[in-house]
Amino acid sequence: MKPELRQALKQNVLIGDGAMGTYLYQQGFPVGISYEELNLVQSEVIADVHRRYYEAGARIIETNTFSANREKLSKYGLEQEVDSINRAGVELARSSVGEDAYVVGAIGSIRAGKRKNVRTSEVEVALREQILVLLDTPVDGLLLETFYDLDELLIALKLIRQLSPLPVICQFATEGTDATQDGVPLHEAFLRVRDEGADVIGFNCRTGPNGILRSLQNVAPLVDMPFSVFPNAGIPDYVDGRYSYAATPEYFAESALRFANLGARIIGGCCGTTPEHIAAMAKVLQDYTPAEEAINELRAAAQAVVTENAPQGSTSQPASEPSLVDLVKKRHTVIVELDPPRDLDIAKFMEGSKALQDMGVDAITMADNSLAVTRMSNLAMGMLVKEQLKARPLIHIACRDRNSIGTQSHLMGLHALGIDHVLAVTGDPARFGDLPGSSSVYDLTSFEMIRMIKQLNEGIAFSGKPLKKKANFIIGAAFNPNVKHLDKAVHRLERKIEAGADYIMTQPVYDPLLIERMYEATKHLKAPLFIGIMPLASGRNAEYLHNEVPGIQLSDEVRARMAGLEGEEGRREGVAISQELLDAAMPLFNGIYFMTPFLFYDMSVQLTKYVWEKAGRRDLLLSPLVK
Repeated sequence: MKPELRQALKQNVLIGDGAMGTYLYQQGFPVGISYEELNLVQSEVIADVHRRYYEAGARIIETNTFSANREKLSKYGLEQEVDSINRAGVELARSSVGEDAYVVGAIGSIRAGKRKNVRTSEVEVALREQILVLLDTPVDGLLLETFYDLDELLIALKLIRQLSPLPVICQFATEGTDATQDGVPLHEAFLRVRDEGADVIGFNCRTGPNGILRSLQNVAPLVDMPFSVFPNAGIPDYVDGRYSYAATPEYFAESALRFANLGARIIGGCCGTTPEHIAAMAKVLQDYTPAEEAINELRAAAQAVVTENAPQGSTSQPASEPSLVDLVKKRHTVIVELDPPRDLDIAKFMEGSKALQDMGVDAITMADNSLAVTRMSNLAMGMLVKEQLKARPLIHIACRDRNSIGTQSHLMGLHALGIDHVLAVTGDPARFGDLPGSSSVYDLTSFEMIRMIKQLNEGIAFSGKPLKKKANFIIGAAFNPNVKHLDKAVHRLERKIEAGADYIMTQPVYDPLLIERMYEATKHLKAPLFIGIMPLASGRNAEYLHNEVPGIQLSDEVRARMAGLEGEEGRREGVAISQELLDAAMPLFNGIYFMTPFLFYDMSVQLTKYVWEKAGRRDLLLSPLVK
């Protein structure tokens, strides 16, 4: 007979299961249906998922009841089925796994990060109803997961503690930040949840292992409290209408060992994870016994984790005479991406922009809330760069954030400001950013946006009505060469050029051989390419980019060279690797696109100087501004 869950956590690291919703999505079940209703109408499917995770090694099995509350089910006309769906969820989980597994009733956030969409009284009613049903079933514990706000989590926890002494696991959704979405520091939030009677506290969803590790450094003093981690399989990519996740089972196995050494007692997976991810973690932690030295070492390492998300490799182009397209046809041309600030302090951004302008870059590009993380308006920052520094801004425009009305309005404003180089990108889905309650608009695809901007150049509004003037936008498109079938990616690129793209910006490339292959595959295109190079800042940064950020793939050699490097040593090696990539790229491509990691603009300055030296740009190298 298995020990009670609290007792088991004192003795072992327990493997949790993986995703239910995204796994069903991968099996062909569409977004927009109630996955919880499948407990009733296709119970064999849910039972099979539970069985697969159990056979993979999971011993914490979550019921398929995450959204089985009145508020969420009402969207599907199922608000009267709260009792039957929750009871069926427990029965399916219990009957599909062995006696050695712990079945926990899953309860998700109702507000889901939308602070004012449901009144507190309605939240309490819906949570109480679901909790009462689950407590009347043979669960081994309850799991409160993907809660963004401390306030809502405490509502649920207090309700449970009024009704039952059953073990409770509480998990916040995190993106590697140091506070909950309602502004409570994580350390304080953990203490308050512990004091209200939680047995395990942890994190799930919103981010991959790297982000959760960053958040853990903010609660490291709670070493006497069991904690749980259920990371996503990295950041989802959205290609041709489908979501996919990059993190491999092998990467999850390495991460599981790191979490175990840090003291995690429950380790599972969230969005994008599969039975293969769980099996890899179970294998590496089989017969696991942590050494105290390893625990201390990795706890110290957690404090050094990089605290910024890497920028996504999207791009745009500068506005001036001659255009970047004209320049790149004649000589090597450098554009550099700087992320607009995430707060109201623009000093470092402007300082970096000035240093790059002094080094003679041809444009400074600004993404449009890359990775769906809220940043200062790139239009505003572009205007400051243009007016105060006399540098060329290159503005990205994401399909995600504006409907057709807002997109045309935004473009008309850019035209009025004299900013005419833009990049049309799809944009990362809003639900994976720092405001997951926000809606992704996607009125237009990137192909449609390119065509509509070209239409403005013809003096025709999106509506088809004539305009009194013609715009003069030079339009960029994004290209990801880090794919299995390069020919298919090039074909997609050809369609963007047919739609009207004037130039192409690539995702970062880390393999000289791929640069050569890319040249052969794209040399027939009429639109010039700017090769994306993002210098690596550390070994951890390299692993995060490779495993968790869609569209970025590092070679084994690069990962090996960066392994274990941090601080200045890591940045020095990152610059050296980038210089070797430039050696391969510059004989083949005139366009160079640097992406600055974490506003370490001195790295981009060094690399720009390297380009000018190789290109023999004595006019720039002899300038008093270039040190």
